[in-house]
Amino acid sequence: MGGHSHWATIKRHKGAQDAKRGKIFTRIIREVTIAARSGGDPAGNPRLRLAIAKAKDANMPGDTLKKAIQRGTGELPGVSYEEFTLEGYGPGGTALLLEITSDNRNRTVAEIRSLLTKNHGNMAEAGAVSWQFHKKGLLTIEKGKVDEDTLLSLSLDAGAEDVEVGEKTFEVITNPQDFDTVKKALADAKIETALAELTFIPQNTIRLDEKPAEQMLKLMEVLDEHDDVQKAHANFDISDEVMEKVAAAAAG
Repeated sequence: MGGHSHWATIKRHKGAQDAKRGKIFTRIIREVTIAARSGGDPAGNPRLRLAIAKAKDANMPGDTLKKAIQRGTGELPGVSYEEFTLEGYGPGGTALLLEITSDNRNRTVAEIRSLLTKNHGNMAEAGAVSWQFHKKGLLTIEKGKVDEDTLLSLSLDAGAEDVEVGEKTFEVITNPQDFDTVKKALADAKIETALAELTFIPQNTIRLDEKPAEQMLKLMEVLDEHDDVQKAHANFDISDEVMEKVAAAAAG
């Protein structure tokens, strides 16, 4: 199983999202508010367009979405968020890159440092691991929704860099600036995506055995639950066999 959308896929399998609707809304509201700083019209603001699409996918009420945009454009008063990344190391020497939005940088940094220390990780200096990740557009399509040849020709014609074939999904990788075009081409062809986002993709992955895999998944979950972590990226890879063992141990 490839590492790109690994964590997103695991989260979906675990059904972690259903209990965290409020958490998802919090993240999307922050993203919409920050995106709207560059302009409240989605037609001329690709980042806002993507954030609105996410809000609609999550069935966010229209009024909530409108207020988030107005807070971003300054029509409504709101909290001022700062965006930054934090870097760290996780179990088994894995690299972590965290996208943060916070209204208090010092508090957030202290809390993340503490979470890492308690969960077999540690904070890294700026630049220590970020070079291992490239910002890309990622669209995942479940196998069975489309045949490989059709997806390949359509995606590459629209400007995608690559299409990777996983065990259960296809992953379409794009440059950030081509993401919108490729996403639209798939939508126009009625090809349903399970995931469509701008993300950081590791250049290489570290395969984890059962114990570090268990620790890694726990760390990712803890980071994911922190309000200020918009996205957590890591370069771990876990075989399906180890994944089943970890799941069985957790269920036991």
